[in-house]
Amino acid sequence: MTDLPAPASLELLVAADSHGSISAAARALGIAQPSASAALRRLERGLGLELLVRTPRGTSLTDAGRVAAECARGVLDSYATLESTLAALRDVPGARVRVAASLTVAEHLAPRWLATLAREPRSPRDGAAPDVELMVCNSAEVARRVLDGDVALGFVESPELVRGLRWSLVAEDELVAVAAPGHRWARRRALGVDELLGGGLVVREEGSGTRASLERALARAGRALPAHLTQLGSTQAVRTAVLHAGAVAVLSRLAVEDDLARGTLVALPVPDLDLRRPLRAVWKDGETLSAAARRLVAVARGQRTTT
Repeated sequence: MTDLPAPASLELLVAADSHGSISAAARALGIAQPSASAALRRLERGLGLELLVRTPRGTSLTDAGRVAAECARGVLDSYATLESTLAALRDVPGARVRVAASLTVAEHLAPRWLATLAREPRSPRDGAAPDVELMVCNSAEVARRVLDGDVALGFVESPELVRGLRWSLVAEDELVAVAAPGHRWARRRALGVDELLGGGLVVREEGSGTRASLERALARAGRALPAHLTQLGSTQAVRTAVLHAGAVAVLSRLAVEDDLARGTLVALPVPDLDLRRPLRAVWKDGETLSAAARRLVAVARGQRTTT
């Protein structure tokens, strides 16, 4: 009898099918490509099927792999329903849940999720919607609070996670380089990485998921942040420096989409940087999320969009 694959392996297979390649799937899920390739090879052995075609030009799914990916989508949906149902049996409906979220998630996504949660149709047996206490901090602090047990659930935007956390992908975000409309680069069709790094760049503080994502994108391009840059402790502070001090910055598209639409900021294409990143729910490994926390994660996953 074939061993049943773990949900994480199935999610990787589905991501490879959705994004068209293993490398794109690895980026979407925030894992290294060698780790993704190794996990899919283990999945092939476990299922006894050839899921991948490997050529000098790259790796793609076979016909069997695409069929397996479609089946995996249903399995993952059922698995999420199972976990949510089992958690509901252990918890009192309407329970309180403490949540920590990184700044981008807290400002631009969490309010939508909480409003949706409050509007969900509920029977008298279900009780009231969960009472969510939301704390806002950078991604490193979110991870620390989850590991310390200060909060049951966290939402982070950092590309890599510390040991001891389980996670679920809830959205996909993209960073974008921005400047004021009057900046000398405002009409540029493309910007080089070295130009960006030497052109008055301001960044978030260490521990910020936005900064960590930028650093990872730079590392993939063989670059690093200069040793001496202006560091600011909030997205709003960075935005103010861009609007009024002639600076440039790399921020979440979620944080600047209104500015871009109004024309108060302009996007600066940097073709040599892959600035996509995953946004994830995290909780402590070995612990089971409460019914309230599971419901919040389900709402977040249900509204998943690529910005």
